[in-house]
Amino acid sequence: MTTAAGRDPGLQPERTRLAWRRTTLSCTVVALLAFRQALHAGATAAGVVAVALSLLAWLGFLGVAHRRVTGMGSARPPAALSPRHALTAVACTVALAVFAVATLF
Repeated sequence: MTTAAGRDPGLQPERTRLAWRRTTLSCTVVALLAFRQALHAGATAAGVVAVALSLLAWLGFLGVAHRRVTGMGSARPPAALSPRHALTAVACTVALAVFAVATLF
């Protein structure tokens, strides 16, 4: 069934939901690899701090992603992602990458 604009309203939310899940999985892998690298290199104070901050950034991103995915599960069209949530997701992703790199040094 299509709308007047010729768009199936069920496909875009499903693609967006899958994209959030893929991104969450990628963030999880980065956090786990940072944790593994910190353990492999030895438990230094900087490594423990980087892993702790990576975990905090991962949890922040997970919260934003969960809120977005559950918001798309309703029958009504999903609301637009608020600028605050978008900024949080970007900040958590960048922080996670920085902390993961920090565990290498």
